[in-house]
Amino acid sequence: MQFVRVNGITLHHQIIGGPANRPVIVFINSLGTDYRIWRDVLVRLAGDCPLVAYDKRGHGLSDVGSAPYNIDDHVDDLIGLLEHLQVSQAVLCGLSVGGLIAQGLYARRPDLVRALVLCDTAAKIGASEMWDARIAAVETHGIESIADLVMERWFTPHFRRTDNLDYPGYRNMMIRQPAEGYIGTCAAIRDADFTVEAGRIAVPTLCVVGDQDGATPPDVVLGMAKLIPDARYEVIPGAGHIPCVEQPEMLSAMITAFLTPLVSGEKQHG
Repeated sequence: MQFVRVNGITLHHQIIGGPANRPVIVFINSLGTDYRIWRDVLVRLAGDCPLVAYDKRGHGLSDVGSAPYNIDDHVDDLIGLLEHLQVSQAVLCGLSVGGLIAQGLYARRPDLVRALVLCDTAAKIGASEMWDARIAAVETHGIESIADLVMERWFTPHFRRTDNLDYPGYRNMMIRQPAEGYIGTCAAIRDADFTVEAGRIAVPTLCVVGDQDGATPPDVVLGMAKLIPDARYEVIPGAGHIPCVEQPEMLSAMITAFLTPLVSGEKQHG
């Protein structure tokens, strides 16, 4: 396990080495998860590029810090991590709130970003009333009180079948996250809006969504892709909100196909 101190908190992260002439891919996890959701993608991409995954504040083994957060807190943490690792021109691969963090980092520090992979996310996710209701539910009854509803958005019915031993494991991942970190990040998502900034993105961008995503459905992700100049849009069949868990082979193949022209020096078109 690897840890670094940035912005007054300890971040848990993992580094997998790769060719020095390839861009570093940085994976940013979703609300209520830690970086283990990327495992089956990491093992498929290992050796092709250097890889970094980390637990954002309030999740996994990283510190909770002072909640509630705003999206800039998460962006500052990632900037601090990249600077500590001396990584520039990274490919940011963010899922859900991880996609918001990626957009926020690009808006602030485009010099650190070579390309974006925005998975199951949007320039603005959900309405304030929904996030306020979720915060209130967790504050009053705990994370487990909302778990089954969230699982319906995260995963397809096929994945949630009773004989799939992976399903209760990912449910456990969610309910065992620190409630304060979960609530704090809900507030960050509620208040984040990169609608204007999306039109200013000038690096190659891949927008990906599971065809059965119940949190950021395909039409929402397509709407974001249309805001971003020359963005590529892909739908992953047989996946909900977390395709890196349900369809890691397909997502990995899409990332590889997207990055191949960048690595070979060709211009990427949407």
